[in-house]
Amino acid sequence: MLQDIKNSTINMVLTKDLSRLGRDYIKTGFYIEDYFPKNKVRYVSVTDGIDTYIDSTNNDITPFKAIMNDMYAKDISKKIRSVYKEKQKQGEYMCSIPAYRI
Repeated sequence: MLQDIKNSTINMVLTKDLSRLGRDYIKTGFYIEDYFPKNKVRYVSVTDGIDTYIDSTNNDITPFKAIMNDMYAKDISKKIRSVYKEKQKQGEYMCSIPAYRI
């Protein structure tokens, strides 16, 4: 996609929501605030109502949404790791499909 932007093949990026663009708020902010405008690319997030072509209050809230997405991803990661650790302590099987079915 980035190569297509450099080649001016595309001029709009469309995602379902902001978290699909990225969950690292620094990189997400870089793309929305710096990279896309410099390359004349419009960004639209359908469910979040973000459209960089239209000046709206949803665009003002975008950095906070990006931070929340980043925090959510880190929180889920910690929770999943703790579940795996607990399963390991209890001696539960950790793989989805055994290598050899008996």
